[in-house]
Amino acid sequence: MGFKDFLGNSATVRRLRESIAAGRFPQAMILAGPKGAGKYTLALMLARAVNCLEKAETEGLPDFCGRCRNCERIGDAANLEERVAEAVEAREEMRDADKRETRILIQTHPDVLIVPPDPPQLLIKLGQVRQVIHVAWYRPPTDARRSITIFTSSAFMKEAANSLLKVLEEPPEHASLILLAENPQELLPTIRSRAVMHRLGPLPSAELEALLLERRPQMKREDRALVARLAEGAVGRALTLDLAAYQASRQDALVVLRTALREPDYSQLFRVTETYRAGADGQEKTVSLLRALGALLEDLLLVLAGTPQLARNVDMTAELQRLAQGLTVDWIDGAARALGQVEQGMRRNLLRSLSLDAMAVSLGER
Repeated sequence: MGFKDFLGNSATVRRLRESIAAGRFPQAMILAGPKGAGKYTLALMLARAVNCLEKAETEGLPDFCGRCRNCERIGDAANLEERVAEAVEAREEMRDADKRETRILIQTHPDVLIVPPDPPQLLIKLGQVRQVIHVAWYRPPTDARRSITIFTSSAFMKEAANSLLKVLEEPPEHASLILLAENPQELLPTIRSRAVMHRLGPLPSAELEALLLERRPQMKREDRALVARLAEGAVGRALTLDLAAYQASRQDALVVLRTALREPDYSQLFRVTETYRAGADGQEKTVSLLRALGALLEDLLLVLAGTPQLARNVDMTAELQRLAQGLTVDWIDGAARALGQVEQGMRRNLLRSLSLDAMAVSLGER
């Protein structure tokens, strides 16, 4: 176990290991890259390398052993979704008064704090940042050489983002903050200016297909090609993508598009959107639908640009050609804006089925 298990972006990983070796590990750092690129995995690896009790090395640079007490406890946070689910379940069992004041934080090691977006809005909230500030200033590391806080999302509430600036402006010497971001532009410019940024670039589709052949040999060749395109160069997404679930979301996204572009069949649209109701399952399903719809819009833009070979949905090239007939770049731009408005509405807990219906109808009027 060690950095050799991290796939891709070897130059970036090497620079980060060199900063540990030189004793210049950043006090504030942004790891940027697409979902599934390995940002969280790399952040945990760095936390272990900084605090490994064995002081492991490979190729003359710091590594982590994976066996010592620090490595094991930090590694226990690897399954983030499971840990967050446990924390949410524990909060649900509290009294209502305590539940309102409790924020979701993950801490499998006393000196490594992980801050995920707090459900149901899935935003980093003020209470979480206040806890980070308290830990950074008033709890020096006890079992580790350096305390590390990992923010797993760049989606901050305004008050939380402003509060984070307090610790970024005068960070304690013993602490480091790592912010993970799919889109660093979501972060305040004042936050970006106070952090060192490292980007994780995508892997070529051919490399992902080869990896899928090795790790998921039971997958059909055409499915491997589709998954490699959909992963957008992200190793983690390629290895974990549920193709059947994506295709189900894409089928619903096609209903929305066809309602907008052809003779509308609102009864079919309403039957589909009625299934996107409240609750955590409905939220996850809606996010999947919006991602599938976004991918289709990008592919339609590529078809209009005369480069259909670059489309991600390689298994439905003929359907994309039919949908693109009569479309304009302005229409696709407007559709992307409407999609963004639905995503913003989800954060305000708007009724999902109604938001999707309204989006489909508004697209048909463009």
